[in-house]
Amino acid sequence: MARRRVGEGHELTLRLRSNYAGALCNDPGATLDDLREAVTTFEDVERIAQRVVGGAHPLTKLFESHLRRARAALRGREDAEPDVSAQELDAAEAAAAAAAGDGSG
Repeated sequence: MARRRVGEGHELTLRLRSNYAGALCNDPGATLDDLREAVTTFEDVERIAQRVVGGAHPLTKLFESHLRRARAALRGREDAEPDVSAQELDAAEAAAAAAAGDGSG
């Protein structure tokens, strides 16, 4: 609803999406799919924040920190329940980093 009312790049929308992803990560009963959704959401939020307010903005830095923690949680869970290889996760992270670093994202 926030995306429709104020737009995907509005701070409120970004914070709500970040809170949602954080809730998924912090849920002790979170499934691998929940953690993957959290990482994907954090990646999207961080990418939008980069575009809207820039990489040096404190909000962007906060989302980057949340994304790192979510990726670590996912990696840890996948180590315990390997149904996706670490190489696939690393390749996805490298692709996301490359997309963020080339200025197109």
